[in-house]
Amino acid sequence: MNSIIKASLDRGISYDTYRKLMGQWSLINATSGNEQSESHVHFTKLNDRRMKRWDKTLKITKPYTENILRFELKITWLVLAESWCADGAHIIPVLNKIAELNPNISLKIVFRDENPELMDAFLTHGNRAIPKVIMVDDQTGKVIATYGPHPSEAEGYVKRFKAMNGTLTASFKEDLQYWYNRDKGQTIIEDITQILGRLQPSVSL
Repeated sequence: MNSIIKASLDRGISYDTYRKLMGQWSLINATSGNEQSESHVHFTKLNDRRMKRWDKTLKITKPYTENILRFELKITWLVLAESWCADGAHIIPVLNKIAELNPNISLKIVFRDENPELMDAFLTHGNRAIPKVIMVDDQTGKVIATYGPHPSEAEGYVKRFKAMNGTLTASFKEDLQYWYNRDKGQTIIEDITQILGRLQPSVSL
């Protein structure tokens, strides 16, 4: 496992590079991943616009900022993603904003379809669900936490809907996008701050 993590970290790209790639794909009607479908191209374009909006508007309040700045363990967030993933378009900009606050936190992104061994080591209920955040201790190279593919509150909605209906419908997925827009990244910020607090007890809400 350590060799898979290390190789993936070496292949990881920065958030800025990821955003530039999304912009380029949007212009040429392309997408990341193995499936170059019309649907994936459409969502890559849509997600590029979503991420531009979050990059400009996302706010982290002072109490959360202070807690994030107290985190002293050097870690890397290795994120499995694809440009067409709607959840990723909402979650990854928040991760980037948090990582930008604290130099002890690095953010690297790898593509799911290019890293099947890594993805299969971090399945969610047996599925290759993304985005998946793998938190790695820089000193030891060990995985110390994971996050995703949904914020905690949204994950509760997903589980309840699946339990009642068996699968997620297009209507539910649309409702989930409205939830992200209303939430404005605050559940993700709270979730991540709580994880940092578990990793370093002096960080707390």
